[in-house]
Amino acid sequence: MTAPKILIVGGGYAGFYTAWKLEKHLRKGEADVTVVDPLPYMTYLPFLPEVAAGSIEPRHIVTGHRRHLKRTHLATGKVTSINHAEKVATITPTDGEPYEFPYDQIVVTAGSVSRTFPIPGIAENAIGLKAVEEAVAIRDRLMSNFGKAASIPPGPERDRLLSVIVVGGGFAGIEVFAELRSLASSLLASHPEISADEVRFNLIEAMGRIMPEVSVPTSEWVLKDLAKRGANVHLDTQVVSAVDGNVELSTGDVIPSDLIIWTAGVMANPQVVKGSDLPADERGRIKGRADLQVGTDDAPVEGAWTAGDISAIPDLTGGGVGGFCVPNAQHAVRQAKLLAKNLVAVLRGEKPQEYKHKNLGAVAGLGLYNGVFQSGKIALKGFVAWVAHRGYHGLAMPSWERKWRVIYDWWNNFWLGRDNTPLPKLDQPRAFFEEYASKPRS
Repeated sequence: MTAPKILIVGGGYAGFYTAWKLEKHLRKGEADVTVVDPLPYMTYLPFLPEVAAGSIEPRHIVTGHRRHLKRTHLATGKVTSINHAEKVATITPTDGEPYEFPYDQIVVTAGSVSRTFPIPGIAENAIGLKAVEEAVAIRDRLMSNFGKAASIPPGPERDRLLSVIVVGGGFAGIEVFAELRSLASSLLASHPEISADEVRFNLIEAMGRIMPEVSVPTSEWVLKDLAKRGANVHLDTQVVSAVDGNVELSTGDVIPSDLIIWTAGVMANPQVVKGSDLPADERGRIKGRADLQVGTDDAPVEGAWTAGDISAIPDLTGGGVGGFCVPNAQHAVRQAKLLAKNLVAVLRGEKPQEYKHKNLGAVAGLGLYNGVFQSGKIALKGFVAWVAHRGYHGLAMPSWERKWRVIYDWWNNFWLGRDNTPLPKLDQPRAFFEEYASKPRS
């Protein structure tokens, strides 16, 4: 008898942790596990703002699949179709032709992508914050723009280079906004040609408040703290256009900028959901049960599981928006750990457990030595919250090998300061060679 095949779609938070824990719980030869993802690593997303600010080295916030998944088969590519009725998925590798992959159990953990709107100029000029590559690009753009601005006289072009716009006032937006403001302050020391008044930071938020995850008094404290550092926050304001980098607001203001960061929400990976015959809800998420099987209480889908941002899992604590678990790292990791246990239990003829986790709270870094923490009615602000932020996320980083790399970065930066050297040609590695390479004469 051949071992059942388990296919995990996506190697992010939920996918990586599911595979990692399956390796722990499965007996030798009990099942054959395969993870499909276009990337060879899992990214610890809460650290992206610190990568953008130069506080952590980019490679240190990713966990390599091949290093940590010793008994799991890894396929580099995307699952472009799921035919669960026949239990066959189509895998499209990064290089090569698509092929069919038969399975016995499927785990859909393809995560989420940036949610955007058809605003002119956004797709061409903005950058998201869902990947480590984006964080690196943001860091290098800001550092390079300071160097360019310092080399030209005051005027419209210099103003554009020294203007940063963040769209979205959730946790991701506020953290990257505050971290970049902190980075900009440190860059002023090495760019005496630029004054602090020339650097303009604008946060655009469509709602009447920021950070809905925390209480109103806490969010108001964050607003005051940002204002002290010269930040401009536009509430109840929408972006109407960003053509040629000229950000037009619903208020009528136009802000030219060379760095527009989009953090206005996420949505379940549409390519995986639409390419599947698994049931989805009206928001485009895979329907999940409390035991993390796909389906509803009345109609479970045998052999299919889901977790993380791509799924709609009931929040049994009653604290979730619309009755479902919110898309964050807390839920993704804990769901994945239980999913692995439940899947093994079902393979052994046992009953799966229901997922129930009360949100521990929310913690955000607001630049060096500053942060905010909210858990129920308890709110911490400033240095204590910053320590809590680094402590929580430092421990949450998977594997001690990764934890020590991040802690080492923090320790080095404490004594040596940030490394504020940009690498603007990182995305064009052959540019120097091509410029001087000899070419055949026509």
